[in-house]
Amino acid sequence: MAIERVSDLLGRGKTLFSFEFFPPRTEQGWNRLFHSIGTDLLPLEPAYVSVTYGAGGSTREYTHRLVTRIQSEFNLTVVAHLTCVGSSRAEIAGILDQYRAAGVCNILALRGDLPRQGGEESRRSDFSCAAELVSFVRNYMPEASIGVAGFPEGHPDTPNRLLEIEYLRRKVDAGADYIVTQLFFDNRDYFDYVERLALAGITLPVVPGIMPVTTRKGMQRMAELAAGARFPAALLRAVERTHDDQGVNRVGTHWATAQVADLLNRDVPGVHLYTLNNSWSTIHICRNLGLESYRL
Repeated sequence: MAIERVSDLLGRGKTLFSFEFFPPRTEQGWNRLFHSIGTDLLPLEPAYVSVTYGAGGSTREYTHRLVTRIQSEFNLTVVAHLTCVGSSRAEIAGILDQYRAAGVCNILALRGDLPRQGGEESRRSDFSCAAELVSFVRNYMPEASIGVAGFPEGHPDTPNRLLEIEYLRRKVDAGADYIVTQLFFDNRDYFDYVERLALAGITLPVVPGIMPVTTRKGMQRMAELAAGARFPAALLRAVERTHDDQGVNRVGTHWATAQVADLLNRDVPGVHLYTLNNSWSTIHICRNLGLESYRL
């Protein structure tokens, strides 16, 4: 499998499936993740995978290590998350130099979570917003394929939905190639979002991000991390009928399968599965769809 630019892959007109991982903090976590990738997830043939970045760049070194290791060991196209919060231009340039040397040519440019007050994570950033980071990456690494984030349910820090789309337009004008959405549980939010972007003249591919519910505690964590995320009443009722987290996992996987099936039927450019480093839901969504792999 050749390493490719995500923008080129999206340009071929087929729905692409991709997976997202986060860097483990322990050696045991690394071993477990790489076993899962090699044994469970690689046979599902994702078009590419992405690796997250902690608040204020707190997992920067872990992210770089995971990106380069996945790409070199599995020959997979990898998208490296990059955030501008707490970063200087020199630091970002150094990271991009490392990625270029490793053959990594895909970047997801994000503002990143706002850091805690005080300490290393509250360092002043040379970038005031994601659009400035996109512009810097585009100029410093013109060969890169650059993705940016979109928010079908609205960005939690921007209640003005018209202004939110204007902020996205700035990222597009700065050099973004495609958009990946925050998680959502009602496909109507996604399709309405794409239509509103088109009305605003934004016609880049918009890849929906799907995160299956796996535990009750995980739902609370989702609600905290994706502030503003809306859990439909039908999903909440289904979760309430379960007796344990195994039941919640099955409900969440069923719900995500229905979402993905609808998205596929409507020819979306891609589906980005937030795996939480867990292969169970990802495997079962594929099987529930009647697919041998996610390579369509």
